[in-house]
Amino acid sequence: MARVLLFGRLADQAGWRERSVEAGSLASLRQALAAADPDLAEALGGPGVQVAIDKTIVRGEATLAAATEVAFLPPMSGG
Repeated sequence: MARVLLFGRLADQAGWRERSVEAGSLASLRQALAAADPDLAEALGGPGVQVAIDKTIVRGEATLAAATEVAFLPPMSGG
């Protein structure tokens, strides 16, 4: 099971910050989240949203092991 974390507006939109999801890859995790909440799936695929697996930013596809932490990070702003 992957431990999924949402931050900022993503957590606000979903109504949850942390959840366990059964998935063997990042693609299957996104599919599971999309099946449960299509609006969240669209937000997770939006511009500037980054994915961190076990605290490392990843781009593209990744395999998820048991107890993997997957964090979806909204676009950052600041100055």
